[in-house]
Amino acid sequence: MKVLGILCSPRKGGNTEILTGEALAGAKENGADVELLRISDMNIAPCDGCETCHQSGECRIKDDMQKLYEKILAADGIILGSPVYFWSVSSQAKTFMDRTYALRYPYHKLKNKVGGAIAATGRRGSVNALSVINNFFLGQDMLVAGLGISGYGTKKGGVKQDKHAMEGARSLGRQIAQLIRVMQH
Repeated sequence: MKVLGILCSPRKGGNTEILTGEALAGAKENGADVELLRISDMNIAPCDGCETCHQSGECRIKDDMQKLYEKILAADGIILGSPVYFWSVSSQAKTFMDRTYALRYPYHKLKNKVGGAIAATGRRGSVNALSVINNFFLGQDMLVAGLGISGYGTKKGGVKQDKHAMEGARSLGRQIAQLIRVMQH
C-alpha cells in the first residue's frame, strides 16, 4: 500500500508540510509505504487547455509532471496539502490539480484511489480550500477520507500549537490507510 503526500506549498518546513508529514506518519503507522513530494521542487507548467489528452490519454506538456504521473498512478492514496492563499488553495495546488486532467482520459485513471485534504491557514479560507481539494478528488472519481484537516498558525511552525489539527492530521493518515485496506479486499 502506497500513500503519497503532495505538498503544494512553496515554503519548506512550513505549516502545510508539518501537517502533511503528520498525515503521512499516521498512514505509515497503519502499514503504508509513504513518500512526500514537493511541488515547489518541480518544474510544472500550467495546463494550456489543448485537449490533446482527450485523444491520446496523455498530457503533451513535457516537464516534471510526467514523473509525477507515474508516482500518482502507482499510489493507492494521495494526501494533498496546500496553504490557504486568498481564501483558496495555492497556485501550486491548482496547477497540479489542473494537470491531472489528462488522467481522466480515456478512462478515469485515479478512480477509487483514496484522497485526503489538508489546508494550513493563518486565519480564514480553510473551508473553501478543503472544498476545492475534495472536489478535485471527487472529480477524479476518488474516494474522500473525511472532510479534511485544517490547521492554524500565523508563523512558520505555528501549527504545532494547534493540537486538534496535529491529531486530526495523524488520524486522517490512519483513515486513508484503513480505507485503502478495505478497498483492496
